[in-house]
Amino acid sequence: MASCSATSSTLLSSTPKAFSSTNPISQTLTIPKSFNGLCKPLQSQPSRSISLTSRSRSQRTTNFVVKASVSNELPLVGNIAPDFEAEAVFDQEFIKVKLSEYIGKKYVVLFFYPLDFTFVCPTEITAFSDRHAEFEKLNTEILGVSVDSVFSHLAWVQTDRKSGGLGDLKYPLISDVTKSISKSYGVLIPDQGIALRGLFIIDKEGVIQHSTINNLAIGRSVDETKRTLQALQYVQDNPDEVCPAGWKPGEKSMKPDPKLSKEYFSAI
Repeated sequence: MASCSATSSTLLSSTPKAFSSTNPISQTLTIPKSFNGLCKPLQSQPSRSISLTSRSRSQRTTNFVVKASVSNELPLVGNIAPDFEAEAVFDQEFIKVKLSEYIGKKYVVLFFYPLDFTFVCPTEITAFSDRHAEFEKLNTEILGVSVDSVFSHLAWVQTDRKSGGLGDLKYPLISDVTKSISKSYGVLIPDQGIALRGLFIIDKEGVIQHSTINNLAIGRSVDETKRTLQALQYVQDNPDEVCPAGWKPGEKSMKPDPKLSKEYFSAI
């Protein structure tokens, strides 16, 4: 894959830091050097343990939340998202984006893509932009990240879609030229210096509630991202309920209880 040749080394350094004193430990992923080498699995990772708070039945039904146990290797989901401050392109201008500024205000959909001026990437980036208003109604901001410079981002935004460009976007494209953001979210491919297609949904408290990571040749679904976000917001508004497979707003949810859950199963 080839990126824009206009690359600057004089950009703001993006140094991730957690919102709290506990930093999630990044994972090193090993994948084939070829985009077509999808048959080879990623390097297996050590198993991780999670714990449910031990409480009475009535308490469990109102607090069905999985939290990561304290260990030497913390998963990202269930923990505070690594903070960062970096340069970005928005509305054809250079701006600064700091993740922690959204805390207490908005949900965030943070997604990584490999490189500017490529093939699958613009289909995802423009799809999120075209449906940005739907995420705005859900009090959610979208942030895109790649290892390209802001100058490359700007050139791509200024390129017409019919020529493989992006056109104007409704959300910022962040520059991660130091690769520190990608590394802190566990999506950096070290030997290629680019990121896998990682997507993270971060709630208003700064906690990562969802993540997906696709290999380089596989694009993501805006529909599924929105559905997952809506399910997250529903269970946060209704902490005594959980969402079954494929749940969408308006559909029946479930009580996380051996007896009360039968009401759901008997209705399907």
